[in-house]
Amino acid sequence: MDEALLRSLTPSVLTVLVRRGADFAAAEDAVQEALLEAVRVWPADPPRDPKGWLVTVAWRKFLDQTRADSARRRREDRLDEEPPSGSVSDVDDTLQLYFLCAHPSLTPSSAVALTLRAVGGLTTHQIAQAYLVPEATMAQRISRAKRTVSGVRFDQPGDVATVLRVLYLVFNEGYSGDVDLAAEAIRLTRQLAAGIDHPEVAGLLALMLLHHARRAARTAPDGSLVPLAEQDRGRWDTGLIAEGVAILQGALARDRLGEFQAQAAVAALHADAPSAEETDWVQIVEWYDELVRLTGSPVARLNRAVAVGEADGPRAGLAALAELDASLPRHTAVAAHLHERDGDMATAARLYAEAALKAPNLAERDHLTRQAARLNAARRR
Repeated sequence: MDEALLRSLTPSVLTVLVRRGADFAAAEDAVQEALLEAVRVWPADPPRDPKGWLVTVAWRKFLDQTRADSARRRREDRLDEEPPSGSVSDVDDTLQLYFLCAHPSLTPSSAVALTLRAVGGLTTHQIAQAYLVPEATMAQRISRAKRTVSGVRFDQPGDVATVLRVLYLVFNEGYSGDVDLAAEAIRLTRQLAAGIDHPEVAGLLALMLLHHARRAARTAPDGSLVPLAEQDRGRWDTGLIAEGVAILQGALARDRLGEFQAQAAVAALHADAPSAEETDWVQIVEWYDELVRLTGSPVARLNRAVAVGEADGPRAGLAALAELDASLPRHTAVAAHLHERDGDMATAARLYAEAALKAPNLAERDHLTRQAARLNAARRR
């Protein structure tokens, strides 16, 4: 069974059902049932047209669900005949589905959560981590979003800002999390940039390219994380960096600064430095000041504390860190780094060990554990 094929076809099949009049929640349920049927049937009898097969089965599942629901009797009258059979378009509908999920009846945060779960393929746990909220809270938010759009015709797409937020979170999960979605997020953002002349779309694309350019250097052959300062810059993709910088410069020239452009500017300054020691941390702090002004994001404030520690010394960084909520993800890891730079190895080792226990993934946990072990070993010598 080709699970990758099923995953790639799911957004297009879901879009077809929505276009035919299915409300989103029922369409999602029908598609999931069709996928289960495919897992059962395809190994022995693979279809010649996988997408057409899934559309047909999902549509029939939806009709069955509709007919069984007495509260939707009026809709049954409109949907009790299957639309005429015919070829199914091979056009990639994923980006359009992102817009449809960003429905005006939903708040932006609910639309993002729903799209990440239904289209992006992220788990509720992963989405909760991205939003810095408990998993139970996120599960309730997604359930409410599904109830809100239940019975709604998805003929009014949402706004660009919400779609950008979804793409950004999908990329972040693919770049640093357990599911590799980064390339897909870049592909969809390229599509969006080709169709919409918007500086923040360009800013997001530039940000993705600049981060993705460093991906090959982010891990050692054994899979362990390599911090930015220790990465082999010869392994960075200079083509992606040049493209990202050019796109960013075009966006900034329009003088309509947004958060993605500001983040891309930080990434560009890192990419432009020949070595970690030559990084322009003063400019990076200035860009984080802009980012905090634009968003008020606690994560931006945390990253700013790191930059202040590099630009003005570790004690200045610790002072900036002291103003933030200590429960923020990676707060303890940042504190450990700044204490190490300040020469307090005992405190740094203890904080690295504490941060490892809070790490969101195995690679980061192992890295922090090694940092603690390194300092403890140095203290014993």
